[in-house]
Amino acid sequence: MATLRVPNPVPSPTDDAENLRKACQGWGTDENAIISILGHRDSAQRKRIRIAYEELYQEDLIQRLESELSGDFENAVYRWTLDPPDRDAVISSAALNKLIPDIRAIIEIACVRTPSELLAVKQAYHLRFKRSLEEDVASNTTGNFRKLLVALVGTYRYGGDEINTSLALQEANILHDAIQEKAFDHEEIIRILSTRSKVQLHATFNCYKDEYGTSITKGLLGDPLDEFLSALRTTVRCINSPHKYFEKVLRNAINNLGTDEDALTRVIIMHAEKDLKEIMEVYHKRNNVALSHAVANDTSGDYKNFLLTLLGE
Repeated sequence: MATLRVPNPVPSPTDDAENLRKACQGWGTDENAIISILGHRDSAQRKRIRIAYEELYQEDLIQRLESELSGDFENAVYRWTLDPPDRDAVISSAALNKLIPDIRAIIEIACVRTPSELLAVKQAYHLRFKRSLEEDVASNTTGNFRKLLVALVGTYRYGGDEINTSLALQEANILHDAIQEKAFDHEEIIRILSTRSKVQLHATFNCYKDEYGTSITKGLLGDPLDEFLSALRTTVRCINSPHKYFEKVLRNAINNLGTDEDALTRVIIMHAEKDLKEIMEVYHKRNNVALSHAVANDTSGDYKNFLLTLLGE
């Protein structure tokens, strides 16, 4: 369930646009007004606000916000205000263009989004950057990472509920044999993880555990410095147990030395309108502390207030 709280009734897009204009005028920016409006509107409502703002003032709202805000707060508001597919496109581009590409962010988008959502992300990426996502993934990665990521972003998985149980057992055996041989880059591992539907993969992972008495993620444990093994585990976790996976991303973002604001922002913004409540429940159970409390202790200022608003506080 979503954590986003939308007022009832919702002000008109014109009223919101006018109030955002007021917040950006004068001697100082009214950050609280920006948070109170944009932090309580869903994606469709935010889009209508952007349209109304441009019609009223012949100015792009997102560009105005970028000029008014700064730091982690600006980055969070900017990404939140974008349409979700466009946001994922921007996140993907930023991840690929880091000095060391953020493989994890690409896997999250490729494996957690539905087939139609991933297609929309790729269309938004093409429109914004005049290149395909597959093209940039291939250009910014090498070796086994390239094979895995190009396969993950290039696929259009079946999205239905049908399961082939005999195929699940067969492919569980294939995965186990490759893992036992430590052939982690085997083409069959990449083929299975990148092409099968999520429900089919759930069945395959269950067969793996039933047949061999351990989960596939434990089978993929090895050298902690092996980045490709880590990428395979991330792929499996994003497909099989995304709420547990994102709880761990948040926990590491908050608890590791120095806050990982990029990861913290990404998870909260990408899930506030979808399933962040379930992720928060897993976080509370795992850490014996509410995520909102952890975020409040680890962030500050307008950035903290904005994240807490998206968390439903």
